[in-house]
Amino acid sequence: MISNPKQRRRKQLESQIERFSKIIGQLETRSNRYSWARLFVFTSGVIGVYAMFKLAPDLWGWITLMASAFLFSFLVCIHCRIERGIKRHTIWRQIKRTHIARMQLDWENISPTYFHSPGEPHPHEIDLNLTGKRSLHRLLDTTISQEGRRQLYRWLINTKPDLDSLRLRQGLVRELAPLSNFRDRFRLIAKLSAQTPDQEGWEGERLLLWLERHTHHTFSKPFLISLSFLAVTNVVLLILTLSWQIQPFWMITFLVYIALYLITIRQAAHLFGEASHIEERLRTFKSLMRHLEVFPYEQNSQLSLFCEPFWNNETRPSHFLSRIEWIVGAAGCSQKNPVLGLILNVIGPWDYYFAYQLDRYKRKIKHQLRVWLERLYELDALCSLANFSYLHPDYVFPTLHSSENQNRGSVFASQNLGHPLLPDEKRVCNDFSVETLGEIAIVTGSNMSGKSTFLRTLGVNQCLALAGGPVTASFFETILFRLFTCINVSDSLSDGLSSFYAEVRRLKELLTELEKEDPRPLFFLIDEIFRGTNNKERQIGSNAYVRALSQGRGVGMISTHDLELVHLADELDGIRNYHFREDVHDGRMAFDYRLRGGPCPTTNALKIMRMEGLPVELLHS
Repeated sequence: MISNPKQRRRKQLESQIERFSKIIGQLETRSNRYSWARLFVFTSGVIGVYAMFKLAPDLWGWITLMASAFLFSFLVCIHCRIERGIKRHTIWRQIKRTHIARMQLDWENISPTYFHSPGEPHPHEIDLNLTGKRSLHRLLDTTISQEGRRQLYRWLINTKPDLDSLRLRQGLVRELAPLSNFRDRFRLIAKLSAQTPDQEGWEGERLLLWLERHTHHTFSKPFLISLSFLAVTNVVLLILTLSWQIQPFWMITFLVYIALYLITIRQAAHLFGEASHIEERLRTFKSLMRHLEVFPYEQNSQLSLFCEPFWNNETRPSHFLSRIEWIVGAAGCSQKNPVLGLILNVIGPWDYYFAYQLDRYKRKIKHQLRVWLERLYELDALCSLANFSYLHPDYVFPTLHSSENQNRGSVFASQNLGHPLLPDEKRVCNDFSVETLGEIAIVTGSNMSGKSTFLRTLGVNQCLALAGGPVTASFFETILFRLFTCINVSDSLSDGLSSFYAEVRRLKELLTELEKEDPRPLFFLIDEIFRGTNNKERQIGSNAYVRALSQGRGVGMISTHDLELVHLADELDGIRNYHFREDVHDGRMAFDYRLRGGPCPTTNALKIMRMEGLPVELLHS
């Protein structure tokens, strides 16, 4: 009996993978049989047809040919359906395997991310490992669209959270979390609909740009009627000429028809050329919309209301998209086959008719398409957060309060708080809380004891909370904060800044943010304050800076090796001391990564130097 909910979830996924593997094996066996059957039918058909034409009347040869062709085509259809089944179940199995890889932080088997933040990286990205090869964004990202991927990124770096939006988003993630089949089918459809594997993800903005782009020429209905009238007149006059030997007046109307047609053919060809480029995106979008239309939503649920533009009969996308897809396909007959196109357009205004219909439908759904796409992008990002919750059933959704509600107790409280980018077997969880605004936690401790990791733990879970997702904790309650980090500040060659000067500028930004008239207080995290200067000036600067922070409207944590800073707790009410420590066993240091109250009673710099053979004994004596 497996008691751990995460282990049970993993067992379920492994069982599903085993079932898919069994189905794939059965389908591959059938596929091999049909391959041999096709070869046998083709070979025997060729021999049979040849024999019948040689040894029997021609009628029997034709009958054998048609029967062989029919049987071969029948086998090809069944074989193609089996191959599609293999492809479908292979993709589905890979989706399940990726889920397990995300649970185990098996980065080699997690889908690579192709996201690059626009412009300069946000400080949170670097400080908290939000983006990159082994990042939170990559761990969460199950999006099928580039825009959904960017939406997820914007939520993670959200510095201006809105409580109503967060509660709505969190509610949607809660409802989506148990709907694993809905989410996996969503990804499966996107992968199956694309003719070529698109590593960057489906891009809906090109579809929107195409639909919103106005053509220089307006395809008018009167002009279409005129062309159609001329085309009918041509046929009638041609029949009269051939039947009654009248004068070939049809040549005059035909020349007028051709002249008028040539005026507009370029615009139609340009419109169809654009349509052919977005045909695959249109097909993928239609398949996704169909999935969202037919899903049995729970009545009056948040998800049902959110997806109303998809299933509402008045705005149901499939009707419009099927019509556009049919128009593009019909127009493609003349574009892809010039001979057929010439015949069709000589008989009637084929291209102009479909150009008129396409232009009309573009204008009709232009506004509604933006609504569909925006909902799709948001749903795409929501599914990533919901999948994270599904794979980690032991994680909790944070309780969020308004920033004005500061008299209910702690402004921040957490229990068993851990870092989501650390494996379960290596993760050490801690409790941490902040009672009032203005409170600052000063964390001291030995090298490698876990100070920086705990700062990142606080920061990354705040990012998850402000994105609307679950956090790595058993309890997490907070008022709405703005997050500010100063953890991994580095020098800038392009700007000519040293790491110390870059840190000073970043800390100045923090003071500026504290002074802003914003209803949301600041939650700041500073690692190794003023690490790039000498001890004396660092102590003076740190002391003054912490005093300034304590006067602002915010809370935070500062890690330092400067033990002099811990004495501020004796002078300022809002200062709280915490520490991480190490123990030495058999000449080796051991860390338990547990957060404890009070200043750190030990140091380990000389121990580390001594263990690595540096000549510290003489200097120490």
